[in-house]
Amino acid sequence: MKKLVLAAALTAAASTAYAGSLAEPVVEAPVVVEEAESSSTGVLLPILLLIIVAAAVS
Repeated sequence: MKKLVLAAALTAAASTAYAGSLAEPVVEAPVVVEEAESSSTGVLLPILLLIIVAAAVS
């Protein structure tokens, strides 16, 4: 029983000894998302579609 307790204590001590590292942590750069500058593309497409449909109907 004493050997089992001693083995468990040594295992716990050995696992905590290797838990850390002296290497520098790797930090990733944040992702930057830019939005579109012009909102005219959002209006231009429906207007062109409306003109095409109106030309096809007439």
